[in-house]
Amino acid sequence: MLDETPGARLEEVLDRLGDALERGDAAAAAELFQTDSYWRDLVAFTWNIRTMEGPEAIRAMLESQLASVKPTGLRIDPAETVTANGDVTEGWIEFETATGRGYGQIRLKDGRIWTLLTTLAELKGFEEPKGLRRPMGAEHGHDPDRKTWKEGREQEAAELGYTTQPYALIIGGGQGGIGLGARLRQLGVPTIIVDRHPRPGDQWRNRYKSLCLHDPVWYDHMPYLPFPDTWPVFAPKDKIGDWLEMYTKVMELNYWSSTTAKSAEWDEAAKEWVVTVDRDGEEVVLRPKQLILATGMSGKANVPVFPGQDVFKGEQQHSSQHPGPDAYRDKKVVVIGSNNSAHDICAALWEGGADVTMLQRSSTHIVRSDTLMDIGLGGLYSEQAVANGVTTRKADLIFASLPYHIMHEFQIPLYEQMKERDAEFYRKLEERGFMLDWGADGSGLFMKYLRRGSGYYIDVGACDLVIDGSIKLVSGKGVERLSETGVVLDDGTELPADLVVYATGYGSMNGWAADLISQEVADRVGKVWGLGSDTPKDPGPWEGEQRNMWKPTQVEALWFHGGNLHQSRHYSQYLSLQVKARMEGLPTPVYGLQEVHHRS
Repeated sequence: MLDETPGARLEEVLDRLGDALERGDAAAAAELFQTDSYWRDLVAFTWNIRTMEGPEAIRAMLESQLASVKPTGLRIDPAETVTANGDVTEGWIEFETATGRGYGQIRLKDGRIWTLLTTLAELKGFEEPKGLRRPMGAEHGHDPDRKTWKEGREQEAAELGYTTQPYALIIGGGQGGIGLGARLRQLGVPTIIVDRHPRPGDQWRNRYKSLCLHDPVWYDHMPYLPFPDTWPVFAPKDKIGDWLEMYTKVMELNYWSSTTAKSAEWDEAAKEWVVTVDRDGEEVVLRPKQLILATGMSGKANVPVFPGQDVFKGEQQHSSQHPGPDAYRDKKVVVIGSNNSAHDICAALWEGGADVTMLQRSSTHIVRSDTLMDIGLGGLYSEQAVANGVTTRKADLIFASLPYHIMHEFQIPLYEQMKERDAEFYRKLEERGFMLDWGADGSGLFMKYLRRGSGYYIDVGACDLVIDGSIKLVSGKGVERLSETGVVLDDGTELPADLVVYATGYGSMNGWAADLISQEVADRVGKVWGLGSDTPKDPGPWEGEQRNMWKPTQVEALWFHGGNLHQSRHYSQYLSLQVKARMEGLPTPVYGLQEVHHRS
């Protein structure tokens, strides 16, 4: 009698796929996929972050890569259960390649492969020193010349960057750079992280005082060191700052604070970067083989240019420079913008006794924090998810297993639920004149974030102040100019102001490359972030992955790392493995190198 259990169905398809891959038969492998299928690969097969859509694209990738990748041992993870829901069967898989071990997730629909996720988990011979491989720490026995752990760390810190050179240099010491630095250290990659702030975590401490994480704790863990079970759901900025400072110490990172990167250029003959930094007043020249810009997708301030900014007698600042409300009691403040930072700053200014007006020039997506946690994140990142056995690693992989091309289809029903649950809330906002949207296709917050990195607010209370008029709202108007005393709108209305805050977002990360290296290099990289969805602020053509993030770019040995805490944690694993492979001289044939369609 035929075994028709989900496990048997999946095992049969995996056996056929594994056999085709091991024989190097790209055509036979591609035939196992549905017409509307997706293979998302994180480094394991492509040495890239790449999604192949449809059998022809899958066949082309395999024809290019199979000879060098040499996949073997494809099987169901014996520790996991294969499940079926309607016509979809899904399970977790393990496999090996010539250089590494991989893990992934697969979904079958009607007996053929619908989605496949393959990820590189570790490099053979260069595994992280954990579990049975963890270091001893103490050196038992007797040796008059041995150094203590402290002496060894002090020697390393004194020599790296001076008598020895780092293999990798990370510019930007926020959560992204720190987490990546920890990954590279565990892989034995000599790395320096440079940051202009005096202390790790100052990137958070120096922001407006009401700032806190809008994402819940389960979504925000750092690599290796998850937050304690007693950590607050939404961590205040200074608490995050202190955690990052602690993290750099206990993870033994070579972190150069009070250090500004001044210039960088590629030495083609030596195949390395020449980076000049100012380390607390001392000029130091570093020569890393790999240069990683971890300056953050929300780091390059986008400051609009309006006529009259030079005549305005009040104070002007970008939201990233806003110190908080303390100096603005009884002052008139105009905040230009209506997304996360604008709402946070407006609420804090109102609490601080300022007369604050929010100028909304275009529509904004709003979702209430409690509703988002329940409907949007609860299945993967919540206390209930943890209780259900969904670890952070598993949650990250489940999320990664859903191709971007169809992700909006899964998001739209969730946001329809949110719209219905909070209908009265949205009615009141619109009555006040607030311009709402739900994304270009109704798919809500996370697709907006992936496509453009802006255009939304997770409501933690500021909307109530908009609704009751405590935060004054002017919507649907543009700025014509600044006068000596305020902001003049395109209908001639003037909003009096002692302070103008530009909560106008951030530019593409390749702007950092233009500043540090050259505009020519920035143009060769092209736009960083976005999927090519051909929706507002995310022009086509379709990319299928985040442009230039965590993967090779058109500029040799130049990488970009960032995103929210979840993305920084998850994708730092794959970026660190790519860097380590290059350091060890392993073959890394990149398939589908990012093309450049937009410069910024």
